[in-house]
Amino acid sequence: MIVVGITGASGSILGVRLVEELLNLEQKVVGVVSAEAWSVMTHELSFKPSGREPLRELLVKRGLTARLGAYQEFDDKNLFAAIASGTSSFRAVVVMPTSMKTLSAVANGYADSLITRSCDVALKEKRQCILVPRETPLSLIHVENMRKAMLAGAQIAPPMPGFYTRPKSIDDVVNFTVGKVINLLGLQHTLFKSWGAETSEES
Repeated sequence: MIVVGITGASGSILGVRLVEELLNLEQKVVGVVSAEAWSVMTHELSFKPSGREPLRELLVKRGLTARLGAYQEFDDKNLFAAIASGTSSFRAVVVMPTSMKTLSAVANGYADSLITRSCDVALKEKRQCILVPRETPLSLIHVENMRKAMLAGAQIAPPMPGFYTRPKSIDDVVNFTVGKVINLLGLQHTLFKSWGAETSEES
């Protein structure tokens, strides 16, 4: 089981695409979206949620229905959810995108939401915690918080496009970042071709 948190930084499509791809790869996924993230998603994705599981609504709107039996969703304020405890069985948590507020909370152990608490659980239980910070330029505070999070065991994967894949659209750029995170999770995907595959085709 993989937890995907989406926080209030720009780039919420990154987290949405990650959930879609993980479900397509037959992974069990738990989604958690912060209140701030919904404000961003309403603007960036032109989607206004109406129910108790808004990310599920969005996934259905985007055409994903076949694997939703493997998807579960919790409110970010629900600290009684199973993933708030180290006794739960999730193997990794990915926060994509990670706002600087969330980064600071994770780096300093301020687990006041389900997203930050699941990160806290992952770090203390020595499980994967992948943060995708979406901010530029970075202040020294941001850099130091990344350093602290890394020292605690988190992996930092900023959404930096690989131009060697010759992206032709925003979707290509999004898929590259999603694919890099899926690589870190140890899963196979077809979102982009690895550098060796790219160069071998051209030779």
